[in-house]
Amino acid sequence: MAKVRKWLGICKNDSIMQLFRRILVASMMLIGCQSAFAGGDSYDVFVPISKYIAAGDAESLSAWFADNLEISVMSTTSNSSKNQATQILKFFFEKYKPRTFEINHTASGQNSKYALGNLNAGGETFMVTIFVSMCGQSYKIQQLKIDRIR
Repeated sequence: MAKVRKWLGICKNDSIMQLFRRILVASMMLIGCQSAFAGGDSYDVFVPISKYIAAGDAESLSAWFADNLEISVMSTTSNSSKNQATQILKFFFEKYKPRTFEINHTASGQNSKYALGNLNAGGETFMVTIFVSMCGQSYKIQQLKIDRIR
């Protein structure tokens, strides 16, 4: 009990209310640390991104775009603004209506992640490469590449 008192900074003269406050603060700190770790690497940024690609929803997907990103659709590559990239994807999704999208491989490094997946759209299969990196407090798509599989 003495170790617990020392860890919580409790003196023998503390009132019950002070003791309760210290225990409450210590509990909140532990809960805060636990939720911070739970949201870290265990959060899969590719779950919502995959959902929007499978649905052909360029507008919702654009929320994940960096302000400027590299977008490549069937070997046509450009460095685009968020709005330009959204229009490129809208055009692609209109021409090739997505049916399914499945991520086959993911990897991560310090503050960055990438995924490779297959998109079945418009009766064809495409390889999709997505590269995201940490921007502030969230991941943003830095590079999106869509290539027809032959």
